Amino acid sequence: MPVQFTTATTPADLQGILTLQAANQKAALSADYQKEQGFVTLTHTPDMLHQMSEAAPQIIAKDGNTVVGYALTLLPSVKDVVPALEPLFDQFDQVTYDGKCISEYPYYMMGQICVDEAYRGQGLFDGLYATHRQRFAGQYELLVTDIAIRNTRSRRAHQRVGFQETQTFEDSLDRWVVVVWDWRTN
Repeated sequence: MPVQFTTATTPADLQGILTLQAANQKAALSADYQKEQGFVTLTHTPDMLHQMSEAAPQIIAKDGNTVVGYALTLLPSVKDVVPALEPLFDQFDQVTYDGKCISEYPYYMMGQICVDEAYRGQGLFDGLYATHRQRFAGQYELLVTDIAIRNTRSRRAHQRVGFQETQTFEDSLDRWVVVVWDWRTN
């Protein structure tokens, strides 16, 4: 059965996201693995995912009943659900793109994206983002996220999809680059 791109609709789907996230946490991976395969930084709780899902659909890739990829939707209206990302949302009042602050655009944030190691290189990353665009391009002009500067695999993959790097910043966790996918132009 081919991998299906859909939305998380059940508690099992949300648990599948958390399971995949835990397997790819930076803290659980060697430095060499992080450099070669990438990593995720934040840890979401079941309650966080539930609240995010109440605000907007969470896009997942499933092989049968198993979540093998996810791309989390985080709307500005629920930014307080993930306290670690509030400083990034504050950055959007200062980071400019195409002549104005990101926060002045209709935008939302990619809360995190991850593909199971066994499914990498098969188009799931691109498929998750294509599903986001199909679902949300009528409502939003920009999809924005940040990537740890040292996560070169993720930076390359985001550039391939169409994201543009805009500005860097540093916080207590890492050095980051803000990336924007402009759905008005590509």
